[in-house]
Amino acid sequence: MSRPRHLTRTRSRIRTARLLLGVAAGAMLLPVLPAAPAQADAGEPRRAVETWLTPGSTAITLTGHGFGHGHGLSQYGAQGAAQQGVPWQQIVEFYYPGTTWGAVTGTIRVLITADTGRDVQVVARPGIEVRSLQRNRAWRLPQLPAKKWRLVAAGDDTRVQRTTGGAWRTWRTVPGQAELSSNRGPLTLVLPGARRDYRGTLQSVTSGQGRRQTVNRVGMEAYLRGVVPQEVPALWEPAAVSAQSVAARTYAAFERSHPAAGHYDLCDTTQCQVYGGVDVEHPAATAAIRATAGRGVFHDGRPAFTQFSASNGGHSSAGSMPYLVAQPDPYDGVSGHQYSTWTTTVDDAQVEKHWPAIGDLTSIEVTSRDGYGDWGGRVADMAFVGTTGTARVDGDTVRSTLGLYSDWFTFSVTPRQKGPARQ
Repeated sequence: MSRPRHLTRTRSRIRTARLLLGVAAGAMLLPVLPAAPAQADAGEPRRAVETWLTPGSTAITLTGHGFGHGHGLSQYGAQGAAQQGVPWQQIVEFYYPGTTWGAVTGTIRVLITADTGRDVQVVARPGIEVRSLQRNRAWRLPQLPAKKWRLVAAGDDTRVQRTTGGAWRTWRTVPGQAELSSNRGPLTLVLPGARRDYRGTLQSVTSGQGRRQTVNRVGMEAYLRGVVPQEVPALWEPAAVSAQSVAARTYAAFERSHPAAGHYDLCDTTQCQVYGGVDVEHPAATAAIRATAGRGVFHDGRPAFTQFSASNGGHSSAGSMPYLVAQPDPYDGVSGHQYSTWTTTVDDAQVEKHWPAIGDLTSIEVTSRDGYGDWGGRVADMAFVGTTGTARVDGDTVRSTLGLYSDWFTFSVTPRQKGPARQ
């Protein structure tokens, strides 16, 4: 699904979609009668079956709210609150109720997923050092003719090599794995087809499966400078960008306490938090980050799991932590953004292609919702019913399969008119 750069989400841990297909080969399904949707009480899971019949060729229109999982901070909601003059501290407290303030400092280790080569290459410049991670000993790279330096594995050790544009020449072999750093500004990492600048150090490390990977070890505040402008527009209201800064800082601290691997804490993609290094930094975002310097939110004395999404559509959804609550959001939608309410149309053939075991689609059923907001809230369980079987799925599976913005949606069905007969 194509989406604006600033809305690529993390954001957070995405639950694995479950797809259960029940196949009744050769058996005809009993007709499904339409059921009038029952009005759910606020916060009560909605169990009444909603049914849409799909006879013949049909256009299926989905109308929904929000963009993302809806847990924690809504980025558009934070912007709406800031436009009303709400300070960033209150925005954070609204979206993470029950948390307390605390300090988040130190460094973070970020996997650079775009560096898939067998080495770490950087552009040569004065002030670069190489350090053995095993011995904790550093060497300043000499002022030799070189365009690039690199770290490449030599068994359990690391060769430090340089090139002037031709063959690589070894300058030194250092014990164990190694990292590069510079006392004269960021390092320029050479990637396949691109170059990016990074603060901190660039480590060449080997995973437990023997795969070499590049890890950027960087101070938390410098890390945020490469994250926040990727998550929200830097020129949004400063209070909204500051609230995002607190959420991103705390999220990184939570991941650091639950590292993704032994050699890094989190990645640089939407599976974690989008991180682009120095190249994406923006003065306005940097100012908003500095306004919140070192501030994070905690629960039971530990950094909170501060999930966030682009828009909750006017009502947040309950997450895996007590402070990720389902509550009405009076701020999301204030700016009239396109994800507050959205529509998209698919046809029955698309559904049959994704779930071929159902045969010809005959009806759509929603059997359970979370009980909050329009239509009874987000879809928990539903089914596509066909002539040869039934695909029972959850709302998040439908969201990812059909490319929807969220799992908060409803359906309408329109029969397609047949064209004129050929003469």
